[in-house]
Amino acid sequence: MEILIFKTNVRKRTEVSKVRSLLISVPSILNWNFDLDDCDNILRIESNGLNTHYIESLLQNAGFDCRELDD
Repeated sequence: MEILIFKTNVRKRTEVSKVRSLLISVPSILNWNFDLDDCDNILRIESNGLNTHYIESLLQNAGFDCRELDD
């Protein structure tokens, strides 16, 4: 299992709800959460073998900024 961390522009609970439907449709995502109190609006994803570019594209196609944060 790996933990992926992304910076996003998701700022509101209503936006989290929009992203939720996208994330729950990906079978390799085991768990996910947003930290909207963080200045980078962090999205954390626990997964097995998920490509980070896939998540970035998934959110970007839905109209959100998303990029992986370096360790």
